[in-house]
Amino acid sequence: MIDPTLPPDIAAQLRLNPHVLRMARTGRRTTSSTSSAWLFLLPGLLLVVGLVTGSLAATAVAGAGVTMIAMLRWLVTDGADRDARRRLGLAHQYADRYILPEDLDYPCQVLLRRAQDACAAVLRSQVHQAGLIDTVDNRVSLPEEVWQIAQRLAKLSAMHAEHRKLVPRDLPTGLEDAFKPYSTALDAAWTSLSKRVRNLERYAKQVVKADKVFHAHRRLEALAARTPDYQRLVAETVRDELAHAHIKELADQATQVRMLFERSIHEARQAAGELIRTPLV
Repeated sequence: MIDPTLPPDIAAQLRLNPHVLRMARTGRRTTSSTSSAWLFLLPGLLLVVGLVTGSLAATAVAGAGVTMIAMLRWLVTDGADRDARRRLGLAHQYADRYILPEDLDYPCQVLLRRAQDACAAVLRSQVHQAGLIDTVDNRVSLPEEVWQIAQRLAKLSAMHAEHRKLVPRDLPTGLEDAFKPYSTALDAAWTSLSKRVRNLERYAKQVVKADKVFHAHRRLEALAARTPDYQRLVAETVRDELAHAHIKELADQATQVRMLFERSIHEARQAAGELIRTPLV
């Protein structure tokens, strides 16, 4: 999970190098490669051999070739080292702006995934893309909401781990009440975050419901353009006493589906309003 407020180019570089983020999280740093250093010493050794054996010209040619290979290899290796150091430096610089899976315990991982799935369901919906649920700016507020949840889950996971280390499994008799407030505080934080995710899921559910009605509404609009043809067909083929009822039914159908669509959009907006009003503690 990357902080959505980061510049897009920084976020993209962090997202493309998860292994570098893990190196930064564990405190590892890159080291310059020295595998080509011996190649720079080889020309000098060849020169000594040439002086000793008397074949100086052939040795000089061989030394020049080795020197060229060494230089090319050094340029490639040094460039790769610089790029690795730059990416790792970036990961260290923004270490507090991303959450890794290993930063969360399993229950918190599951809760964050639920929040991410709910956010994705809203953002890929047709009603969102058509701008029909504009109670909140989903592109900005929903990723920010998930990021805040992720930060709190990471902190809660760390405190869970610390709590398990500090609190013995078998407490001495009479000391249970002394440790209970700390466990209660962790439970309260979990309950609050779970409620926040459920509100996000409720909003996503209403959006998906509106999406289905919107899909049906668009199909009905295509049929509505053909309403006169259907009316003529009914008038021409059904007895006069039945024709009026069928024609009226066709005329009213679009209005009914339109009302259902508007009601589903209203429910999605209400769910969004509830999401905004719920404080994140």
